[in-house]
Amino acid sequence: MHHAQPAPLTELTEPQWRALAEAHEARADALTAAHRERRRRGQQHPIEDFLFTYYPFKPAELRRWHPGAGVSLAAAADRASWRYYATDSTSTATVDVGAFFAKRAQTVDYVAQLLSATLEHTPQFGCFGLHEWAMVYQLTPEQVRHTRMPLRIGHEATDAVVESHSIGCSHFDAYRFFTPAAEPLNRLAPTRENQPTMEQSGCLHAGMDIYKWVTKLGPIVPGELLLDAFEFARDIRFVDMQASPYDVTGYVDAAGEPLEPIAIETPAGKQEYVRRQRAFAARGNLLRVRVLEAIAVARSTGAGSADS
Repeated sequence: MHHAQPAPLTELTEPQWRALAEAHEARADALTAAHRERRRRGQQHPIEDFLFTYYPFKPAELRRWHPGAGVSLAAAADRASWRYYATDSTSTATVDVGAFFAKRAQTVDYVAQLLSATLEHTPQFGCFGLHEWAMVYQLTPEQVRHTRMPLRIGHEATDAVVESHSIGCSHFDAYRFFTPAAEPLNRLAPTRENQPTMEQSGCLHAGMDIYKWVTKLGPIVPGELLLDAFEFARDIRFVDMQASPYDVTGYVDAAGEPLEPIAIETPAGKQEYVRRQRAFAARGNLLRVRVLEAIAVARSTGAGSADS
């Protein structure tokens, strides 16, 4: 297949890119400070730790700055040892998109397909976060995943909420954690195979997963986008748990503000959930566009795709 000429590189001087890298590291350190301090003390946080367990991306990886594809870094000899980087005789470094696509082209193509499809699908705002409720449906207290967080309205009342609602979870990685008793209550049938046809921007878990896709794209994504996606996932995670059946009182959000339950079993709680959901859908779509733009820049260097 014929390739267009690679797009010209954006050149950053050493002072420019080192300042960007230092600012990125400082921002990443601030975002992970509480988690790292808890880990040092041997403490756990059932809400925020999810970002470092379900998404296996370490704080040290989060603070590693990449300029993204199509950018050259002057006097960057230290990048020669970094995976998927190439340096020339003048120690100018660039992301080696050819090497990256040689290993990860199928991943890039899948992410591009999934995010593009998500942008095209009509967002749905009627799920009310019931996926978390379906994950504890008909479980005993000992079986509940977050044993340190009691159910806000008790087990029987929680089961009654599940039974009195129509569940429409479209996200496979949420649906796969439904209890066996809850699985047949979902009016949709998401699978790994149909994920690109089911994913929609109103889904909180699809929004959190933007962070996952960015981590899989590694150095072709600019560092600022990585941290923006992490912050977005963190913000969603707090709301996801606020709307869950768990009692979040006693915990604080990333800004240190006490968490209040979003009682989705009530009309007011449903309205608040949908308000947050709509804001996340809009914010997430802006991130999806930025990820697709980063992929397009990488492809414009001549790396092609899995089909080329």
